[in-house]
Amino acid sequence: MHAYRTHTCAALRAADAGRTARLSGWVHSKRDHGGLLFIDLRDHYGLTQIVFPAGSPAFAAADALRLESVITVTGEVVARAPGTINPRLPTGEVELRASALELQSAADVLPMQVAGDEKYPEDIRLRHRFIDLRREKIHRNMVLRAGVIASIRRRMIEAGFIEYQTPILTASSPEGARDFLVPARLHPGKFYALPQAPQQFKQLLMVAGFDRYFQIAPCFRDEASRADRSPGEFYQLDFEMSFVTQEDVFATIEPVIAGVFEEFADGRAVSPPPFVRIPYDTALLEYGSDKPDLRNPLRIRDVTDAFAGSGFGLFARIAAGGGIVRAIPAPGAASQPRSFFDKLNEWAREQGAGGLGYITFDAEGAKGPIARNLEADRAEAIRAACGLAPGDAVFFAAGARDTTPGFAGAVRTKLGQDLGLIEGGAFRFCWITDFPMYELNEETGQIDFSHNPFSMPQGGLEALNTQDPLTIKAFQYDIVCNGIELSSGAIRNHRPDIMLRAFEIAGYKAEDVEARFGGMLNAFRYGAPPHGGSAPGIDRIVMLLADEPNIREVILFPLNQQGEDLLMGAPAPVTAARLKELSIRLDLPPVKKG
Repeated sequence: MHAYRTHTCAALRAADAGRTARLSGWVHSKRDHGGLLFIDLRDHYGLTQIVFPAGSPAFAAADALRLESVITVTGEVVARAPGTINPRLPTGEVELRASALELQSAADVLPMQVAGDEKYPEDIRLRHRFIDLRREKIHRNMVLRAGVIASIRRRMIEAGFIEYQTPILTASSPEGARDFLVPARLHPGKFYALPQAPQQFKQLLMVAGFDRYFQIAPCFRDEASRADRSPGEFYQLDFEMSFVTQEDVFATIEPVIAGVFEEFADGRAVSPPPFVRIPYDTALLEYGSDKPDLRNPLRIRDVTDAFAGSGFGLFARIAAGGGIVRAIPAPGAASQPRSFFDKLNEWAREQGAGGLGYITFDAEGAKGPIARNLEADRAEAIRAACGLAPGDAVFFAAGARDTTPGFAGAVRTKLGQDLGLIEGGAFRFCWITDFPMYELNEETGQIDFSHNPFSMPQGGLEALNTQDPLTIKAFQYDIVCNGIELSSGAIRNHRPDIMLRAFEIAGYKAEDVEARFGGMLNAFRYGAPPHGGSAPGIDRIVMLLADEPNIREVILFPLNQQGEDLLMGAPAPVTAARLKELSIRLDLPPVKKG
C-alpha cells in the first residue's frame, strides 16, 4: 500500500465499500458525537468523512488534532446508512472507518478559518495567502484559472498559432503607464524595464515571418490598483497575425473567446460570433462609455436640438452655449412612486451633477416639471426619439460635451440596475472600433496619442498629411464583455514613413523616435507585412467567469491595493553594499510627520 494514499479525498464511492483505503489531507472540520468522532478530511480534490469510534487506537490522537493539521488515515470504506448520506458531496455515500492515523504535520492556532464562509480583512488574507488559498471558493477560482489558460492555449494552437516567449528584460516603451525598472549592474546608470506588454517583440516576430504568434504573457505596469486591475503584474493572451485586416482579427479570435466562455459558463448565455461592432463615437453617444454593458437594453439619445430655443430655459441655455442634452429612457418608470425620482435626484447630486430632470408619459402626453415648460411638439419629438410609450419616463443629462456623455452613461447604468433591466446569467460581447488616433492633452494643450502609438491611421499617410489630427480614426479596437474591457488591439503601423509622421504629429522628433524605437523602425525598413493583433486579459476573463467583483480573487498571490506583497514582504529595502554594487544612491523623500 502506498505510504500516503491509495485514493484522493474525492475518489471513494459506494462501489468501494468493504475495501481498505488510505487517505492523506488536511483536517477540514471535526465533530464529536459522543461515542464517535467525525473528521472531514480535505485535499485538492475534495472531502471524505472519516469516522473514529470511541475506544479505537486512533481515537485519542484524532481527538487531539487541531484543524488544518495534515494526517494520513487508513481504514475500511463503509457505506453510510440511508439517513446519513450527504448528497452535496461526491463521496457522500461512504465514509472511512479509521483503524490507523499518522500525523504528518501539526497546525498551530489558525489566523483564519478555512471551513465556512466567514469574511476576513484583506491584510489577514494576503499575509496568510497559503491558508486563504485552501478555502473552497478561492481554491476553485485558481483551478478555474488554470482550466481557462489550458483551454485558450489549446484553441489558439488549433487556430494555427504558435506560442513563443518574448523577453522580460527589455527597454522602456510608451504604453501609457510607468515602467518597473531593473538596474543593470554591468552598465552603471542604465536600467532595463520589465515589459508593459510584448508589443514591439510580437511585431518583430511578424517581420521575421512567423505569421501567427501567441503567448500567455506576463506584463508589468507600475500603476494604481482597481477592482478590475491588479497592480504590478497581470497576464494576457497576447497574439499577432500577418497579412490580416481588422475583420480577419475579429473572425479569428471570436471563436476562441466565445468557446472559452461557453466551456466554463456553467449554463450562462454567451454572445455567439460574430460579436456586435460599435464605433467609438456611437458607443459614447448611445451608451455613455467606450466599455458598454450590453446586458442593459437602454440606449441614450441626443436631444439637444429638441431643447435648443425651447421654453425650458436651463437646457436651452446649455444648447445655445455649445453644450449637449442626452436623454436616457426609463421604460415603465412612470408608475414608480415619487420617492424613486427623489432618490435618483439625490444620487445625481452625489455624482457632482446639479440634479436629474425627467419627463413621464401617460395616455394624455408628457408630464412633470420639465414638460410644463416645454412645447408639446418638442416633448413628442423626445418621446419618439427614445421609443417611449405611456407609462414610460425619460431622464436627462445636460452640460459640457466632454463630461456629459460619461454622466449619461452612469445614469443609464443606474436606471438599468434600479429598474431590474440588466440581463442575468449572460456574457455579452462587443467590439468597440474606430478609436480616435489622437486626443488633446488637457494639461499641455498638445496633441497626444489617444490609444496605441503603433496603430495604423485610417487613411494612412494621406490622412496624417491632410486631416485635422483630432478627426483621424485609427484601426484600433477593444473587446468588451459586460462593461469590462478585456483587451485593446490594432492593425499595426508597419511603414516607417507613416510611423515617423504619426509620431511627429504627437510632438516626437524623428531622432527621438529613432532613439526609442530604432529596433522596430529598422526592422520595418527591411520588409514588414501588414499585421495586427490584440491581447485579452487572462485575469479579467477569469474574474468574469468566476463572477468575482475583484480581480485579486482570481490571482494566486496578488499585491494589495498599495502594491505590497504582505506574504513575502515586498517591496523591501536593499543593503548599502548591494546598492553600491549597482551604482545606485538613494534620494528618498522626507518622512512625513504626524
